[in-house]
Amino acid sequence: MDIIVIDDDKLVALSLKTILENSGKVTVTAMGSSGNEAIELYRNVRPDVILMDIRMEGMTGIEAGEVILKEFPDAKILYLTTFSDDEYIIKALNMGAKGYILKQDFDGIVPALETVMGGQSVYGNTIMNKLPELMKPKERYDFAAHGISDKEREIMELVAEGLSNKEISGKLFLGEGTIRNYISNLLDKLELRDRTQLAVYYYTEVKGI
Repeated sequence: MDIIVIDDDKLVALSLKTILENSGKVTVTAMGSSGNEAIELYRNVRPDVILMDIRMEGMTGIEAGEVILKEFPDAKILYLTTFSDDEYIIKALNMGAKGYILKQDFDGIVPALETVMGGQSVYGNTIMNKLPELMKPKERYDFAAHGISDKEREIMELVAEGLSNKEISGKLFLGEGTIRNYISNLLDKLELRDRTQLAVYYYTEVKGI
């Protein structure tokens, strides 16, 4: 199995090369230390698998992986990192990486490479334990993080649908003055000027249209 190793710590890359090749199952055909090098090496070498770190100066491993997979959709990328950040795991899953394992799972690297080579995805135990929670459907927009209550959210949606204060009042059984106060609070929280901006904000930031 021919692989490329990408790690911005050259000592780590050399150690990986030695350990992997001592297994007798892996040949490290090239090594790099940045996302840009990963892309160029993949183009030139076309390895069976690319074993890549995530956090590197300049272009990250995730960004490099996205470029590689766009150009070579069948590329097999296995991320090896010390970070189990949820954001990285989700990005790796969504972009089509074949695996994400931690450097602490050192003994499992060769078996992971073999699994990826066989066309399957592999995630270390630490990552696997996170997946059920990470795969739960989540709203794109975090209303709570912006201090927006459920009632304010409901009013924002109705404003975005083009309803007047009177129409919203009748729909929610609240006084028009109360509706005006809710909208005023929303504008203050989101630093918007008027209800038109609020509607635009809803469709661009909340709905992602």
